Amino acid sequence: MQVTNQIGDQHEVPTEQGAEEGSGKKYLLPFILITSLFFLWGMAHGFDGILIPHLRKACELNNRQSTLIDTAVFLAYFIMAIPAGMLIKRFGYKNSIITGLLVFAAGAFLFIPAANSRTYELFLFALFVIGCGLTILETSANPYAAILGPAESSSKRLNLAASFNGLAAMLGPVLGSMFILSGKSFTPAQMTAMPDTAKAAYLLEEASTVKMPYMILGSILILMAILFYFMHLPSMKPTHTEVEIKPGFFSVLRFSHLSWAVAAQFFYVGAQVCVTSFFVRIAEQSAGLDEKTAGYYLGIYGFLFMAGRFIGTFFLRYIKDYILLSIYCVISIILCVVAIYASGIEVIYALGGLGFFMSIMFPTIFSLGLVGLKSNTETGSSWLVMSIVGGAILPYTMGTLIDMKHDDIQAGYIIPLVCFVIILYFGVFGHKVKNSIS
Repeated sequence: MQVTNQIGDQHEVPTEQGAEEGSGKKYLLPFILITSLFFLWGMAHGFDGILIPHLRKACELNNRQSTLIDTAVFLAYFIMAIPAGMLIKRFGYKNSIITGLLVFAAGAFLFIPAANSRTYELFLFALFVIGCGLTILETSANPYAAILGPAESSSKRLNLAASFNGLAAMLGPVLGSMFILSGKSFTPAQMTAMPDTAKAAYLLEEASTVKMPYMILGSILILMAILFYFMHLPSMKPTHTEVEIKPGFFSVLRFSHLSWAVAAQFFYVGAQVCVTSFFVRIAEQSAGLDEKTAGYYLGIYGFLFMAGRFIGTFFLRYIKDYILLSIYCVISIILCVVAIYASGIEVIYALGGLGFFMSIMFPTIFSLGLVGLKSNTETGSSWLVMSIVGGAILPYTMGTLIDMKHDDIQAGYIIPLVCFVIILYFGVFGHKVKNSIS
């Protein structure tokens, strides 16, 4: 998930010293470091699609309980969005990035005691801590990448950095399948017949497979924090001096297109997380794949998501953003219908297609929601960041529906279908700028 924190009219540029030295070689190493953050938080989200089926098995959960993994991560985005912005304003980008890395690392290391005790609540707390760290990192790195150089190339820099986020979306599930998923599965009847000591040993072994990947991830994050501490990052200062009275935090929603964008973003993030959260399980149930193979297919889904971002960016040169968004929504609705009613490998093909056609939705909704907000852009951005909480709520709803349907995973995909219908309305009607704050 990439959070784009738009700056709007208030443009930030390098300090005079930085401008004199030029923005080429001077900014290359800082930009490489910032880009690495996009990859790291992409890996964290890439692991989530593997953790849900894995911890469901290791901690003996139902579908609804397993989706609390998403709830823990994305609830952190909602809670930390505003504090993260305050942290940047008070301590600057560099210190905020270091803080985000350390919080992220703390959450990763908490996986070790969680696995040792096989305590699901501790896993959830670890994921919430990771989510807090991700929020600080994303809120810091996106705008810093945008202003780390000439203003006319800011969009190019952000798209380049975001491509590494897409790369992680592909590699995360593959690495998670290799090092987290054991490939050992037993039916409920087999688990019931298993001796208590053997069952306890099996479940503890399953829980323990998460320790090495998250220990390595946490160690890398610590090293990155140390590197950022000793690395000189060019300081930035605002050059926009115009003072404009801004509306209150809630009154900015009187921009109807922003209100619809917040709703569309809520349902988009929810739909995306729903699709990936139950990808492995639907691949096992409907296509008859084992869990490791299903995990590798989730990696292919990530590749299609990354490819869709590049190809969609190309299409946006020739097609208006709201039109392309609407077309992609219609296709996504059709693919959801296929995922619900088809059987076999066709279900996996439909979900892979969803990865491709969902890829441009987040940034497109974000940018459409901020049109014409001017100095209110910062407040609008906060609302759009907080709407990511859809990833905490809708997967839980989907898991509840699946449990009500007696573990019919395909039936649960009605939830993302409804989400795409709402996003389609935004693309056709809701994006239009109809009013302003007087």
